[in-house]
Amino acid sequence: MKEAPMLTVEEWDIVALSMKVSAVAILGVLPFAFAVAWVLARGRFVGWIVLDALVHLPLVLPPVVMGWLLLLVFGGQGVVGRWLQEWGISVMFRWTGAALASAIMAFPLMVRAMRLSIAAVDRRFESAARTLGASRLRVFFGITLPMVMPGILAGLVLGFARSLGEFGATITFVSNIPGETQTLPLAIYAALQLPGAEDTVTRLAVVSVVLSLVALALSEILARRMGNADGI
Repeated sequence: MKEAPMLTVEEWDIVALSMKVSAVAILGVLPFAFAVAWVLARGRFVGWIVLDALVHLPLVLPPVVMGWLLLLVFGGQGVVGRWLQEWGISVMFRWTGAALASAIMAFPLMVRAMRLSIAAVDRRFESAARTLGASRLRVFFGITLPMVMPGILAGLVLGFARSLGEFGATITFVSNIPGETQTLPLAIYAALQLPGAEDTVTRLAVVSVVLSLVALALSEILARRMGNADGI
């Protein structure tokens, strides 16, 4: 008896779309996450607590609410959505919208990992370099950035894992369209509604678990490396 393939062609397409959405999400939000992490780690100003709360809001709000808020802002009648449509750009019911939803939900985890890494930098190294005549840019790229790089990488890995598992905000914002917005969680949800699709659910769930475990393992390795570097 011929064995069934591990994944069908359609399932491989779902995995590929999920990887693309997650990669675009974390790379697109990376500069903003790093900038916010830097401000939260190095700054104390009026409104600091408010900014910190807003950054972490996606972690505590129901994902469906985040999807609804995205609809209000980026939908056809939203402030940003109308402006984008004037330029012929729309993220509604497209994979780019799924990437946007994933980026919003991954943002707090990325900021947190980078913020902890930035806060752990011994600023005496920066001060010493400045005393020796190094410019701020040279200090940043030559000293600070290499020291916080493990935190940046850990944030990327955690954000990627979170993006792969994003469901509520995505389905609310861009629906569940096969080949366009149907990522792994949405495909599993759709298969659960069909009789006799247990094999599909199992295969996709196994892929999700494996990808998540790999991402978490990489994050732990990076965290340990960061801890060892801090102890030197």
